[in-house]
Amino acid sequence: MTESPSDTSSETRDRSILSESEGQSSFSSLSSSPARESCSLLPQPFTPATLLGPERDGPSLPAGLPCLPKNDNPRVVADQDIETPDNWVKRNPNLIRLTGKHPFNTEARLPDLFKAGFLTPAHLHFVRNHGAVPRVSDEERDSWKIRVHGLVEREVDFSIEDLARLFPVVTLPVTLVCAGNRRKEQNVVRKSLGFSWGAAGVSTALWTGVYLSDVLDYVRPVRGKAKYVVFEGGDSLPNGPYGTSQKLTWARNKDKGMLIAWAMNGLPLEPDHGYPVRVVIPGQIGGRSVKWLRRIEVSHQESQHYLHFWDNKVLPTQVLPDQARGEKHWWYDPRYIITELNVNSAIARPDHEEILSLDVDSGEYIVEGYAYSGGGRRVTRVELSLDQGETWKIAEINYPEDMFRAVCHTDPVYGTLDLTERDTSFCWCFWSFRVRHSVLAECDAIMVRAMDEGLVLQPRDMYWSALGMMNNWWFRIAISKTTVDGRTQLRFEHPTLAGAASGGWMERMKNEGTDILKPSWGANGAGSLSSRAPAPAQETPMTKPNVNRNITMSEVQNQDRAMPWFVVKGEVYDGTAFLDEHPGGGDSILLVAGEDATEDFMAIHSPEGRAKLAEHHIGTLVQRENAPTAAEPETDSAPENADVAFLDKKKWKSVQLTEIRQLNHDCWIYRFSLPAESQPLGLPVGQHVFVRLRRKDTSELVQRAYTPVSWHGALGAVEFLIKIYYPSPGYPAGGKMTSGFHQLAIGDTVEMKGPLGSFEWKGNGTAMWKGVERRINKLGLICGGSGVTPILQVLRRVLHDKTDKTTQLWLLSANKTEADILCREELDALHAAHGTDRFRLHYTLGHVPSKWKYGIGRINEAMISQHMPGPSDDGLILVCGPDGMISQTVKPSLRRLGWDIERSLVVF
Repeated sequence: MTESPSDTSSETRDRSILSESEGQSSFSSLSSSPARESCSLLPQPFTPATLLGPERDGPSLPAGLPCLPKNDNPRVVADQDIETPDNWVKRNPNLIRLTGKHPFNTEARLPDLFKAGFLTPAHLHFVRNHGAVPRVSDEERDSWKIRVHGLVEREVDFSIEDLARLFPVVTLPVTLVCAGNRRKEQNVVRKSLGFSWGAAGVSTALWTGVYLSDVLDYVRPVRGKAKYVVFEGGDSLPNGPYGTSQKLTWARNKDKGMLIAWAMNGLPLEPDHGYPVRVVIPGQIGGRSVKWLRRIEVSHQESQHYLHFWDNKVLPTQVLPDQARGEKHWWYDPRYIITELNVNSAIARPDHEEILSLDVDSGEYIVEGYAYSGGGRRVTRVELSLDQGETWKIAEINYPEDMFRAVCHTDPVYGTLDLTERDTSFCWCFWSFRVRHSVLAECDAIMVRAMDEGLVLQPRDMYWSALGMMNNWWFRIAISKTTVDGRTQLRFEHPTLAGAASGGWMERMKNEGTDILKPSWGANGAGSLSSRAPAPAQETPMTKPNVNRNITMSEVQNQDRAMPWFVVKGEVYDGTAFLDEHPGGGDSILLVAGEDATEDFMAIHSPEGRAKLAEHHIGTLVQRENAPTAAEPETDSAPENADVAFLDKKKWKSVQLTEIRQLNHDCWIYRFSLPAESQPLGLPVGQHVFVRLRRKDTSELVQRAYTPVSWHGALGAVEFLIKIYYPSPGYPAGGKMTSGFHQLAIGDTVEMKGPLGSFEWKGNGTAMWKGVERRINKLGLICGGSGVTPILQVLRRVLHDKTDKTTQLWLLSANKTEADILCREELDALHAAHGTDRFRLHYTLGHVPSKWKYGIGRINEAMISQHMPGPSDDGLILVCGPDGMISQTVKPSLRRLGWDIERSLVVF
C-alpha cells in the first residue's frame, strides 16, 4: 500500500532518500532507492488531457467551494500551429494570439475569461512562452528529474513521484498575472519593447504539488552563504533555458505559498502550462513561475539566466526603448526588477462596443470586473467614478478565495486543500456596482480603481516604461450616446483591444491629436481632468532630410503612370514602391498620378500614414518661369449630360442626399440623387468611388473610398451602406468620415470622384485583374462586417447574369452578432434560389445565439479550407474586411492552402 506523506516521519523520509553509504556520491538519485508502488497522489493517467482523454475533468470539490471550471479541451491542433515547432500542442483557436503564430503568447477574450468564473479552465488560461514547448514523451516524463543542488547539505535528484511520496501534497488556488497585463494601453501611448497584452493576461487555477519550503528544509541550505533559490526550465532558447530566482528567505517561508506543482484544476499540467512540473509563485508576476522545471540551485547570487536580467523590469520612464537596448546597465540594476504584483483592476462588463438601450424610469445596470494585488495582500476596496474622477462610489466585492478558508478538504489527487489558517490572499476578487439607467444617461465614462490592505491605491496617471510592464492606471470606459427610435442608446468603449486588433478610445483619440494620458469626455468632465488642455498635435514630418532635388510639375505629369509621382504640400513623392503594400490598394495611388494630391491625402491619412509618406519623398516641387501652378482636383459644376456616365476620375462632382434609412444600431443607407434621373453612375462592378464631405462640427474636409450598395446599372441615384462609429460631445474618437455622414440631413450634398480599382467583373465568367483579362469559373468571397458591399456587387452580377451558367461562388461572412449581418435577407434569398451547387454560403459569429447552425468565432484557416474553393488556375478569391483579418488570417491561410495570392487574391 502507498504510504501517505502525512504518516511518514521526516526520519523515515531521510532513510528512504539517503540510502547510499558515506562513500557514495553526494548526488542522491531517488531512482536508486528500493522499488516503490506508483504514487496515487498523481492524477491518473498522468498525461495532459489534450493528449489523452480530453473529456477528463479533475476530482469534484465539496459543496461550499467554487465549482471546477468547465473544460472544453481542444481535440485538434489549431491551424496556426501546424507549421510551427508546436505542431503537436492542441490549443483553443479562439484565443487572442499576441505574437503571431510562434512563440505562443495568448490571452482569452475578456468576456470569455470573466464568464468562466473564479477558476479558469486550462484552455482559457493565458500563456507566456519564449520559445517552443518541450515535447515530453511518457518515457521522458517517467524519468523526469528535478536536480536540487548548490549551497545545500544534501544534493538530490527528485522525480515527481518522489516529491508526491516524500512531502505533504497540497493544493492552493492561485491567480497568475503576466507582468505585461494591460500593456496595449502603454503601447498606444508609445510603442514599448513588449507585445500588446490586453486586460486578460490574468487567470486563476487550483495548483497541486508540494511546498518549496518543505523541499528546501529537507536539503538544508548552507547557513550564512545561501541567499537565493534559482530555478531553471527545460525549454531550449537561443540564450539558454528560461530561469529566474527568489530570495531564499521568501522561498523558505511557507506563508508565501511557493509550490513545485504538477497539476492544474485536478488534471496534469497542459504542455503550455509546464507539463510535467513547474514552479508556482503566488502573489508575484507570472514570469517568476518557471515552467518545465529541471533544476533548483541554492546560490549566493541571483539567477544569471539571460531572461532574468533582460525581461521583467520596470525601467525609469525617461529611458526610451532604443536607449534601453543600447545601454546594458539598466537591465542589471536590481532596483528595477519586478517581483510582487501591484494592485490593479479592470472593467469586464460592459464589454467593448456593448450597446445599452436606456430605460430611464426603472432600468438598472450592473457594472462588473476584477481586481487583484500582490504579495498576498488583500484588495480592500474597489471604487467607481461616474463623473470622471470627481467623486467615487464603493463597489461590492466578492472574494471566492474566502470559500476555501471555511472548508478543509482532502483528496487522493488534491492532497490537502486547506486555507483555514491562511491569511494571505493570492487570488483575484470580483466586484460589482449597480447603477440606475437614469444615472448612466448623464455619464460620459466609467472609471475604476482599487486599493489593497497596504493602502496602495491604483494611480490616476500612467507610468510608461520601455518594457510596458505593470500598467495599472485607472481603467476607463468611454460612453457615447445616440438616439434610435426615440430611445437613448449608450455605446461603451474600452481603452484598447488586445494584440494587433485596432479599436478602443485610446487609439481613436490619439489619431485625433488628443492627449490620451489626460483623457476626459463630454460636458461632465468639468473637473481637474478635463480642465487640462490637450497637448497640441505636432506636425508629422513627411520629408526626408538631405533630399534637395527640385522637380517641376511638368516632370511629375510626364512620369510613367506605372511608376507614379504625385505632390503633397509642395513635395514630390514616388509611389512605385508602395503600390503593392498600400492598405487602400495601389489604385488609390494611381488615381492621383501626376497630380497634386494634397487634399486627398491629408483627408484620408492618420499621423502614422503621413509619417510613412516620408519614405517615398524624392524632391520639392518648383515652378519654371511662366509655368502654370499645380491645380487641385476641381469640383465640376458644369451641366450634366444624362447620357454620359456621372463619374469622372479627375473631377469631384456633387450629389444631393435624398433619403436616409437605418438598418441596425450602427448601419445606415444613404441615397444620393444624380443630376439627371436617367443618368448612369458609370461604376464597373468591383470598383469604388471616393466620397468627400465637409464635417458640420469641425468644418474638416474628409474623404474615403466606398463601394455603393445600390444595384449595378441603377440610374439617377447611388446608395451607400455606412457603418457609423458614433462620436459623442467632446469625444472626437468617433470615425472622422462616418461622423460626417451621420451629421448629414436631407438636401445636403457630398462630392464623388472615380471610379478606382484594379479589379473589374466584366460578366459571363470574365474578370479583369491588374490589366489582365481572365476566365474565372470559381469565385471565393470573404467579407467582414460592412465589407460585404463590394462582395455583394460581384455576387449580384454573377448570379443575375443570364449568360453565365457556370461560375460557382463561395461566400464566407464574419460578424460579431447575428444582427450585424448586413444584407442577409438578400444573401439568403440568392442562396435559396441557386442552391449549394452554384452558391455556397457560410456565416460565422463572435457572439452566437441559440440554435445557430453556422460557424463560431473569427475566420480561421480551417474555415477558409472548408468554405472556400481550392486553388486553381480558374479560381479567384475576393476579400474585404478589417486589415487584421486580411493580413493575419486570410493571406497566410491562403498561402498555406496553396493559393498564389499575388495572382489570385483581390483585396478591396
